Amino acid sequence: MRAIDILKAPLWAASLASGAKSFKDNPLIGSTWLNERGLHEKRLMTAERMSDFRRSLMRRMVSKEHAEAYQRDGYVIVRDVLPPEAFEQLKHEVIENAFAAQEMLQGNAVTRFTPITRKMIRELPEFGALVTGPLFQGLLRYVGSWNADPITFIHTVFAEPDRGPRDPQTVFHSDTFQPTSKCWYFLSDVPEDGGPFTYVPGSHRMTPERLAWEREQALSASSGARSMHSLGSFRITDEELATLGYRAPVKVAVPANTLVVADTHGFHARGLSLRPTVRLGIYGSLRRNPFAPLPGLDVFNIPGLRWRQAEIHDAVNNWKMRTGRPTGQPGVGEVKPLDPPRSWNG
Repeated sequence: MRAIDILKAPLWAASLASGAKSFKDNPLIGSTWLNERGLHEKRLMTAERMSDFRRSLMRRMVSKEHAEAYQRDGYVIVRDVLPPEAFEQLKHEVIENAFAAQEMLQGNAVTRFTPITRKMIRELPEFGALVTGPLFQGLLRYVGSWNADPITFIHTVFAEPDRGPRDPQTVFHSDTFQPTSKCWYFLSDVPEDGGPFTYVPGSHRMTPERLAWEREQALSASSGARSMHSLGSFRITDEELATLGYRAPVKVAVPANTLVVADTHGFHARGLSLRPTVRLGIYGSLRRNPFAPLPGLDVFNIPGLRWRQAEIHDAVNNWKMRTGRPTGQPGVGEVKPLDPPRSWNG
């Protein structure tokens, strides 16, 4: 063992009680010896039990119908979120303004992330009301089991099947070992052949077959043979999925003005686009320490930090670009959300 590893060992041990998930970067998480003795399964099941407890303290944040949908399926769909006039106004506020954005190129798809800032929330009334409102915030927080400030973006997905290799997001995967919430409020219709969000109902919960599969993945994940596996985001084949005791995958093809909130610990994927498509929405994500007992212990609830996560993310991303450090989402300057991707031009 190197001297630096001895110094890092206490940090590796402490991170077992956090959301750390990389089998490659943490030798304890990736230890075959420890995972043969159930480390991964114990972290997974403890995270699930703790999230259930935190969620039990947050029941008033959502309706009974939505809570039952989450418990049964792992996702919630809310159609006709806004009255037609309010929806058209919100859509106008989004598509007619230029904002600083970042782009992520993966295979034949470009995902544009436009960080939502406090200025945008203040100056765009319908947009700000939705993003900070009780439906968007309540469902995102309840599903994520944290009464905490999520990170939010305007989210545009451009896909062209003939432009490059397959988008890796179209392979079924679990984001991490812990319950995690993501949401999309769609500003455009999402047809079945247009790359819809696809989810395996009930896969946010463990079956005996799933636990055995998780154990098997954990034993070999640190080898690095499958890059996303080694980082703790397990990919799964359709053949493997069929053996785990879940229902068939559901394509969430929905009209504009629909909110979809999902626990992305469950298996999900971006559906294949059979033709060039553009998908526009408002995106939120929430993940915190899976082992904390109370749902409101969040630094971003401190006055002055609230609603600033995306701004901080943008500042860090810009710093990486200025200093030559790698970033998976390089900034592309100010663009309107539906402007053609800059990543395809470069």
